[in-house]
Amino acid sequence: MAGTTLTISSKNYSSWSLRGWLLCRMAGLAFEEQRIDHDDPDARQELLLLSPSVLVPRLTHEGAKVWDTLAIAEYLAEIKPEAGLFPKDRVARAHCRSVSGEMHSGFYNLRSALPMNLKARHKAFKIFSGARPDVERVKEIWTECLNAHGGPWLFGSEPTVADAMYAPVCTRFRTYAIELEPAHQAYCETVFAWPLLQEWTEGALAEPDEIIELDVEF
Repeated sequence: MAGTTLTISSKNYSSWSLRGWLLCRMAGLAFEEQRIDHDDPDARQELLLLSPSVLVPRLTHEGAKVWDTLAIAEYLAEIKPEAGLFPKDRVARAHCRSVSGEMHSGFYNLRSALPMNLKARHKAFKIFSGARPDVERVKEIWTECLNAHGGPWLFGSEPTVADAMYAPVCTRFRTYAIELEPAHQAYCETVFAWPLLQEWTEGALAEPDEIIELDVEF
């Protein structure tokens, strides 16, 4: 739809931009990408915020401006119910909202220790002790979801909001060589084979190298 835009930042580093973009594409929403100039001082200050409630990603659609990732998910579920962003089953839907909300508001140490960087790949990486409980909690969530709903996605045969929320974590685990159990690795491989993630990754790899790597997650 003309006039529909999604404002994003770096495709290589911005996990929140990735989440918002995935959600819009999953919903089948036609939109134009609007990139923030990484040289803009205000944009850099925005990227350095650790809160997910920053002004990117920001969806502008039919007079509405939605800039929080979970708010974007709920908005898209409202205008595109046929997209199935949340599970149909009430209990599964509540579970999906809960694990998505947990990623949205938590895992600060994981974000700081393992910032998203799609261009990087470490053969080994020492995780500081404060981030280890976050990594284990992610694995616990994945195990619970995959066991309850049968995979290959967290809530069954099709991706949901939860997969958009955890997709950047899969890339982090690959970047920093996090050891995974077979079921978790299989889930990550499902995410890596996702055409939408592959499309985003191609854009990230083509991003100019002069973008300065940030020392924290955004």
